Amino acid sequence: MQLRTGLARWTGSAWTVLLAGVLHGLSFAPSHAWWLQILSLACLAAAASTAQARRAAYLGSVFGVGWLVSGFWWLYISMHQFGGLPSWMAAAAVVLLAAALSLYYALALWLWARCKPRADSAWGLSLQALTWSSCWLLAELTRATFLTGFPWIASGYAHTVGPLAAFAPYVGVYGLCALAAACAFAVGAWWRVDLNRAQAATLSFAMVVLLAVGAVLPKNFTQSTGVLSVSLLQPNVSQDLKFDLARMETNLNALIEQLRATKGQLVVTPESVVPLSREDLGDASWSQMSAPFRGADHQRGALLGIFLRDDEGGYVNSLVGVSAAGEAYQYGKRHLLPFGEVIPPGFGWFVRMMNIPLADQARGRNTAAFELAGQRIRPLICFEDLFGEDMASSMVGPQSATVLANASNLAWFGRLLVQDQHLQFSQMRALEFHRPVVRATNTGATAVVNHLGEVVARLPAWEFGTLESQVEGRTGETPYAKWLSAFGLWPLWALALAGLFAAHALGRRPLGA
Repeated sequence: MQLRTGLARWTGSAWTVLLAGVLHGLSFAPSHAWWLQILSLACLAAAASTAQARRAAYLGSVFGVGWLVSGFWWLYISMHQFGGLPSWMAAAAVVLLAAALSLYYALALWLWARCKPRADSAWGLSLQALTWSSCWLLAELTRATFLTGFPWIASGYAHTVGPLAAFAPYVGVYGLCALAAACAFAVGAWWRVDLNRAQAATLSFAMVVLLAVGAVLPKNFTQSTGVLSVSLLQPNVSQDLKFDLARMETNLNALIEQLRATKGQLVVTPESVVPLSREDLGDASWSQMSAPFRGADHQRGALLGIFLRDDEGGYVNSLVGVSAAGEAYQYGKRHLLPFGEVIPPGFGWFVRMMNIPLADQARGRNTAAFELAGQRIRPLICFEDLFGEDMASSMVGPQSATVLANASNLAWFGRLLVQDQHLQFSQMRALEFHRPVVRATNTGATAVVNHLGEVVARLPAWEFGTLESQVEGRTGETPYAKWLSAFGLWPLWALALAGLFAAHALGRRPLGA
């Protein structure tokens, strides 16, 4: 008992919770330590178990700051090294962003402390677990949707591997957030001094049953539509040289030669591989880039990254589809990144300080697939692949996409973490929809992910090259794709609120009363 008391006192320290948050941030790619995600969140659950509402909110914010700063500290590189902000200001911006996003978790734990039933029985403890999972899910959904959403390294992403991954085609990444929170609550019960071992064992048994259910769930939802050979370009142009006018012609000539050497039926370049608008590039250079795909061989085509002008004269970050059928296909980025691509009201001064090229862009409109060689390729540009709800309609019906293609430029963010994290998001989309994902990036995470979320081919980061590989297209619908396309994320919102209200109502009386 003394050992448990000492462990509980250590776990409840704000410094311990901060460390747990840092470890939570490190549980994502490249470590893929799904168990560390559960253990670190279990520390927060145990620390908040006996805390009053104000203390619980404080612990939630501390955990969130540790998690998010350790998870996207690389934003400092884009703001300082490439944006020109003073180092202190760039560091402060990262911490302030993490602190602002951590308010969601502070509110979640405040709500948890206010609404949790008493744990004086196995029934009451089960209701506590339901309250905890519901509050955590509400926080994750809010971060994913409020002010356009920024769900980077949402807790469910740690489970692209491990036993919870089996639930991805049923409940998606945010459902995994709730399931992981429930497992963490069960683990944290062993550290609590207000519970006896029998109560903790009851929760552990429920967790084992949950994982056993995942092991026997049906896993085959899609069928093959054939194999497509792909060429995925990685030009490896440093971000500080990408928009350098003195190097522009050299970079474009290297791109043309790289395109000519490709072998695949589908060729994908990174986003904005041409850092100019179509009008500014000129017809001669464009003709050389598209020539290998405009011949008689109707089985080849390319998605080329460039900027296009929309009807209102704004720039749209786009992929242009080129094949024997012509150049009629255009896809423009729809989910824009605040500060880098769209300027939030009142923050024009901040963006001007960083001198980001084309920082105020227009949204694309097209969601149709690029059809080639019997496959339907659904493009995604940069961090659009964080938002499965935005692409769900493309995953159902007779004309559903058979392959997802992500084009990104991660050179803004340095060499550590960001590339592997972004690749992990593509793995989650593959698991959710049972669709393969091909990725073409400027400096790293150029890869092929199969429909089971496995990375089957990848180029080394920070090297010039072309990944020549194959991908098997898939058709069919996962349960997640069906309900997400029909209702969006609303069922998860409803489940979280229903769980919260049910636990509160049932916790006022014993079972059977």
